[in-house]
Amino acid sequence: MTTFPVTASTLSETELGNFIKEKYQLSENCECKLFRTGVNHTYFISDNETKFVCRVYCHNWRTKVEIEQELELLKLLRDSSISISYPISDSSGAFIQDINAPEGIRYAVLFSFAEGEKMRFMSKETCFSIGSLMAKIHNVTENKKIDRVSYDSKILLNNAYQLLIPYFEEGLEEMKYLKEIENKVSKKFEEINGLENSTGIVHLDIWYDNLSVNNENEIIIFDFDNCGNGLLVLDVGYFLKQLFFIESDKKEYELKAESFLKGYQKNRSLSEKEIELIPESGASIFVFYLGVQAQRFDWSNIFFTKNYLTMFVGRIKSWLDYYEEKNNCNKPV
Repeated sequence: MTTFPVTASTLSETELGNFIKEKYQLSENCECKLFRTGVNHTYFISDNETKFVCRVYCHNWRTKVEIEQELELLKLLRDSSISISYPISDSSGAFIQDINAPEGIRYAVLFSFAEGEKMRFMSKETCFSIGSLMAKIHNVTENKKIDRVSYDSKILLNNAYQLLIPYFEEGLEEMKYLKEIENKVSKKFEEINGLENSTGIVHLDIWYDNLSVNNENEIIIFDFDNCGNGLLVLDVGYFLKQLFFIESDKKEYELKAESFLKGYQKNRSLSEKEIELIPESGASIFVFYLGVQAQRFDWSNIFFTKNYLTMFVGRIKSWLDYYEEKNNCNKPV
């Protein structure tokens, strides 16, 4: 009987564990456990007292060159003493493994385990430390480029909108709103493009789920899967937008946002134009991730509904409205 073709598979923990054990010469009692599926699949590898994370990229999600570029960035950051999860080479010195899955070749990379706590409700001190670490990353990546996507308004907004069209009617109010902010944000991006030291390599997904915290102020950042080129303030805006929705008390949000920005500006200054672009930066990345969910509908379809679109776009709108009202209040009479 011929095996029926598949578009996506989940690798066996046992077989992947044996594969990793052999490639990296780990001990016989090495264990492999699936942590989560999603855009990529994540497994935890335990070898006695040592833990690792194995990311198995989904088929055709990243090219080998894109992964190599991600790993080169991580090596650069580690060499610069930046606190990140870094790639581990196998016994032959290779960092990327080719796995012949049912749907085709999938790539796997072993990373160091970021010890610490995932802290959704962060203290002001932790926000300061995250800002400080983000700025250190940007100091290394400022004015550099890698052979990956460049995050401009077309990629973040227009491409994302086009990916949503097969799933949602363009006449919906939410879709009209996304089109409206695409036009506004594009103009704002043009104003800052070309500003000295404003661009470089960005992470694009720094929030509590992609960092570990120890003793409130020791931070390790991981998951650079979406790294690329763009305005450095994109990372700033995205973190603050996530913080905005974590903190229902906006007074508390303002205190923590101020602490985060102080931590950032301790190590890297933000121009007036960059600060002005924070609301649009956060909003544009949220639109981009809506596009990712459409692109990876096989992963997101359980929640990718009209109700979800309404909720998600509502969050974008409330964020932009908040800053518009705040800016209007701060204008001189």
